[in-house]
Amino acid sequence: MSLSTASSPDTPTQNSVFDSSLTVETAAAQLADFIRRHPRLTVLTGAGVSTDSGIPDYRDHNGQWKRKPPVDHREFMASAATRQRYWGRALIGWPVIRNSAPNPAHFHLAELERRGHINLLITQNVDRLHQRAGSTRVVDLHGRADEIRCMGCDYRVMRQLVHDRSYDLNPTFRHYTAETAPDGDADLEVDFSNFQVADCPVCHGILKPDVVFFGDNVPKARLEQSLAALRDSDALLVVGSSLMVYSGFRFCRIAKEWNKPQASLTLGRTRADDLIDLKLNTRIAETLATVLQQL
Repeated sequence: MSLSTASSPDTPTQNSVFDSSLTVETAAAQLADFIRRHPRLTVLTGAGVSTDSGIPDYRDHNGQWKRKPPVDHREFMASAATRQRYWGRALIGWPVIRNSAPNPAHFHLAELERRGHINLLITQNVDRLHQRAGSTRVVDLHGRADEIRCMGCDYRVMRQLVHDRSYDLNPTFRHYTAETAPDGDADLEVDFSNFQVADCPVCHGILKPDVVFFGDNVPKARLEQSLAALRDSDALLVVGSSLMVYSGFRFCRIAKEWNKPQASLTLGRTRADDLIDLKLNTRIAETLATVLQQL
């Protein structure tokens, strides 16, 4: 994922007020009314949508880091040791994403699309669970974790094949276990200096998951498609994102500039609390289920 240094992601907003007593029924009534008044939405989703699928997130309810940030793109490209550590830990972390399944929140959002309320769903997640739940109008803003590309010749392959090759090259790593972390990482701390990293079978270049690491940029075409959809929509709905990463937060800033109403269904504080018109600090799946009943 990309991270802008234009403003600090950990700076509290001045108007962050949460009503923890807000019931799911009340929140759903407010969101259903918002959708009736703005029936054509751009939806932006984040890690909070996938936590019920067993995929860990990086931040707590206050938007603070629970752990160290993920690997930096520049370090990954420049350092063989960083790539050894990344791929060694990914042998444990990747299966969590690979084996995950959509949860009710994914299916509820797919149903909102089926009813014609979602112009485009922009997801910051790389797990492809929205598509597996039936959403079709989706932009994977930060890419997809299940594909690998060569940074030299653009050779592409499904990720599991690279992991199978990595196990063949490093059979002792089959025996390690560790706590899993977001984005296919794991809290494995061992000597990675002898880890053999699988390279591109075509040009022997660097293989990298087709995701936007920290320090990298969202491809221009994805951003343009997302902004075009936002311009054509009645409003922006943020679901399950703290918006602490600029690549997501920018949509709230732009929506404000374009006078697009904004709603957020996210547990905890977000970076855009002073920009959002309707802030709902309630459970995502249950609220969406009730919204669908009320629409």
